[in-house]
Amino acid sequence: MKKLSYFFVGILIITASLGLITNRMKAADGVKTQNNSLTIFNWGEYIDPDLISKFQKETGYKVNYMTFDSNEAMYSKVKQGGTAYDLIVPSDYMIEKMAKENLLIKLDHSKIKGLKDDDPKLLNPAFDQGNQYSVPYFWGTLGIVYNSKTVTRPPKTWNDIWSPTYKNSILLTDSVRDVMAMVLSKHGYSLNTTNQKELDIAYQDLLKLTPNVKAILGDEIMNYMINNETPLAVVYSGQVAEMTSENKNLKYVIPERTNIWYDNLAIPKTAKNVKAAYAFINFMQEPKNAAQNAQWIGYATPNLKAKALLPKEIRDNKSFYPDEATIKDDEAYKNLNPYWTGIYNDLYLEFKMNK
Repeated sequence: MKKLSYFFVGILIITASLGLITNRMKAADGVKTQNNSLTIFNWGEYIDPDLISKFQKETGYKVNYMTFDSNEAMYSKVKQGGTAYDLIVPSDYMIEKMAKENLLIKLDHSKIKGLKDDDPKLLNPAFDQGNQYSVPYFWGTLGIVYNSKTVTRPPKTWNDIWSPTYKNSILLTDSVRDVMAMVLSKHGYSLNTTNQKELDIAYQDLLKLTPNVKAILGDEIMNYMINNETPLAVVYSGQVAEMTSENKNLKYVIPERTNIWYDNLAIPKTAKNVKAAYAFINFMQEPKNAAQNAQWIGYATPNLKAKALLPKEIRDNKSFYPDEATIKDDEAYKNLNPYWTGIYNDLYLEFKMNK
């Protein structure tokens, strides 16, 4: 009986040992997988796929690439914490919002290469002074694209698109801040105003634009313009690069006061592989990689050394790389508190319902 007890005890010890070894192996595999992967959460089609392959080959990290279609959708996913994203690409006002809510890691600049190569006017922005939480990725403007074949008097200001000439002819980007920006700018108000009287005036004027609005759309705007289906649209500068490559009649105008936007690389607090996130930031800061990405995407790179590597017709094109005089009065969007965000949203939805 005693021998039988020893036998069972022996079996239990062996079983426990095997279980411990198995768990350790699983844990080791988990650490290895985690340390060798990088989960990126970016806008759709916002990086040259060849660069991801190159990064994986050079560093050994496996990239899990996931996409979102709005800053708000990205913010919700990060805040919910269901997926541990290592690197995200928020726009200006969203960087400010997420930093205030303690959702971003404060960057260690000693681990980042190439910041000195970025355009000084794009560093130290109002939404992230000292670039404590973000590194510039792309930048551009909100403006007007028109078809020179059908538009005989090209618009130069936001005020021009209110002309009866453009009845049922304008496509608007489906974005509350961008639509409100047009009319606020038209009246000389800040694009971030929290003055109710100014917002009411802007809304009433926005209603007057309704007869000119053909549709409020997303990325479909590009196909409409490329196929000559409408003469005019309000778009982002980077979208124009793709449009003009397929339709040479399309021209881009930067109104006298408009939104200047910044998309940025940032590391969320929930990141599991911060080391890999820094590696990717540094990889994208390399001039050759940044230039390749800018040429593939069509948006403006903040990296001056990368810009110098671009074809002359791109780097000298003021539609994509406007001079200081052109953008001196432009504003980046700031984060609005929940109350004013609600006011903007309500006015925009009422405008859309009147369309």
